[in-house]
Amino acid sequence: MLETLIQLLLSIDFLVASIRFSTPLLGASLGEIISERAGVVNIGLEGMMLCGALAGVLGSYMTGNPWFGLLAAVLAGVLVALIQAFFSITLAVDQVVVGMALNIGSLGLTTYVSRLVFGLTERPRVTGLAPLKLPFLGDLPVLGPILFNQSAVVYLTYLLVPVVAFVLMRTEWGLKLRAVGEHPEAAASVGVPVARVRYVAVLLCGALAGMAGSFFSLVQLNAFVEGMTGGRGFIALAVVIVGKWTPRRAALTALLFGALDAMALRTQALAVDLPYHLLLALPYLVTLLVYAGLVGQARAPAALGRPFVRD
Repeated sequence: MLETLIQLLLSIDFLVASIRFSTPLLGASLGEIISERAGVVNIGLEGMMLCGALAGVLGSYMTGNPWFGLLAAVLAGVLVALIQAFFSITLAVDQVVVGMALNIGSLGLTTYVSRLVFGLTERPRVTGLAPLKLPFLGDLPVLGPILFNQSAVVYLTYLLVPVVAFVLMRTEWGLKLRAVGEHPEAAASVGVPVARVRYVAVLLCGALAGMAGSFFSLVQLNAFVEGMTGGRGFIALAVVIVGKWTPRRAALTALLFGALDAMALRTQALAVDLPYHLLLALPYLVTLLVYAGLVGQARAPAALGRPFVRD
């Protein structure tokens, strides 16, 4: 069994799958980093991803163009994020409660809409975003099939890592956003519009979460299945904590969780003598261990989860 596992970990198919499975986690975690750096805990990631997954299928189904599906997924994520922002920022409702309500509501809403449009049993396949082989780079030995023969969503997500890092750490808006997340009262005293900055941060988070959700429906399955995100939004929250609210570390952490997902599926296909349910639960078990191990070690933004109410 050990030899089989070693061969699995060194195979090109496993490395390709690891990058693919890490993509939705990374996309959602990048959005969550932006939101939490501004002081808003977005527990509703799962709901945003699920709505993005359904909107992606509906957009592609109605237009026949997966790029319109991707756009619809982004817009769906923004719409859910707008609800989160209104209750969390404008009404100063507890952010965790709002996020959990959105998750539950999104699961029910997507189930209802998918059954309304497609029926109870039919799951029509739509035009998805096929792998895009990059000229010259895709022909490189080993690295070519692993890195440069992926879907456009994969390329876009990983290209966003340095972009988000640059915006957060090297721009004036990024400085304002981090100030709002650390000490909103001090930021407001020097003229920073705290509510506006937080609104933009949460909406950007929704856009990225919606795009991450479209990966499941437009890249992985080319169809919508009820609850298909399978808790990945909560794993993305763990990615943010392990990555210590930095995009580059989040990318490495997402790769780790993506590799665990790939390992769980590949070992089943190879009939490795391990319990089936243990393999499926592996990513979630690791998530729990990560949460437990990092309690008190990772320092979150000081004003995270704290509503700002101007006197």
